[in-house]
Amino acid sequence: MKMKVAYFLPLLAVAAISGCKKNDDPVKEETPSTIQFVFTSDAHYGITRPAFRGGANVDAHTVNAAMVASMNTLPALTLPSDGGVNAGKKIGSVDYVIEAGDIANRMEVSANVQTAAVSWTQFKADYLTSLTLKNQQNQPAGFLMVPGNHDVSNTIGYYAKMQPLTDASSMAEIYNLMLKPSLLRTPISYSYNGDRINYSRDIAGVHFCFIQMWPDSAVRIWLNKDLQNVKTETPVVIVAHDQPAVVSNHFTNPNGDHGINNTDKFDNVLDEHFKDGTSASVAGVIEQRAFAAFLKQHTNIRLYLHGHVHESKFYTWTGPDNDVSLAAASADSPMKGLVSAADETKLTYLFAALDPATMQLTLRECYWNSVPGTPATPVQWGKTITVDLKKKG
Repeated sequence: MKMKVAYFLPLLAVAAISGCKKNDDPVKEETPSTIQFVFTSDAHYGITRPAFRGGANVDAHTVNAAMVASMNTLPALTLPSDGGVNAGKKIGSVDYVIEAGDIANRMEVSANVQTAAVSWTQFKADYLTSLTLKNQQNQPAGFLMVPGNHDVSNTIGYYAKMQPLTDASSMAEIYNLMLKPSLLRTPISYSYNGDRINYSRDIAGVHFCFIQMWPDSAVRIWLNKDLQNVKTETPVVIVAHDQPAVVSNHFTNPNGDHGINNTDKFDNVLDEHFKDGTSASVAGVIEQRAFAAFLKQHTNIRLYLHGHVHESKFYTWTGPDNDVSLAAASADSPMKGLVSAADETKLTYLFAALDPATMQLTLRECYWNSVPGTPATPVQWGKTITVDLKKKG
């Protein structure tokens, strides 16, 4: 199901009544205001981080709740004078919060294993209940999300022992929340093969495609169909869990019965069978090359937002043959940060401001725990990048 939200409001020209007034005055269209959103990923409910605000082995529920509390302070803050969109202005409103997956950590057997059902309950309390952000119409900020490989593995199984063996709770709930089916899915009725989480939103003249995991050959079929109704001059942003340079073990096992096993160590969270060999340890060049070819066909895809790498990073993906140029950004994880796991002062999420008049989108790092002993310390601004969504890669 594809759901779209239009932010273009028709505004009739108003003129003083006079004998020479024409009845065919043109209708003027109001340019939508700047859209602002938060981007984060990899909440990983069900595990602990080594240290957080004086505590040891602090659970994800506590850490994520603290991050959400920081997000709630954004409207009162002023953006830095960095030359980006809305530079030097008070934030005021936040239109969306976007989460790029891995809500529940994989349920591998450990001393503190937690089911996906419990993890979703905690996620719901933090992100869907405790968020107080309001959009420009003073309504609750929209929440948009995609699943991650841990959410999928909890649903279909994994080659290491899990307890329970499967729990589709987070996938079913993400599906219900984002696609709003007439018949809500349960962890029992959710069908991984049939209930795929691919959908799109039109936001202030930009087409956002939210996809399940990564644009493999199966997802590209959906993308091709979705993009048929999008004008070639309309910028497209892809939101996914996996990075453009996708990890090989996420593909379906090319060996034997193609199953999930501890010998081949393929996760099978992508439909496409791995084509670069029989081992998950080699790079998926063939698969990445196919995605690069897709980008050449759809030159209005201008930005790729993702999680999985647990790192706050702005970069350009050039493909395995260095023949494409796609702006990309990844988000830190509050629990597994490549940098922030060892240094909690480096915990970040991203704040984005999109100007629909110029099609400039600025992403800014938000250091939300810079003084762990003083949680009320305001967000500190980090690196900034502005992407020109009009410019072809």
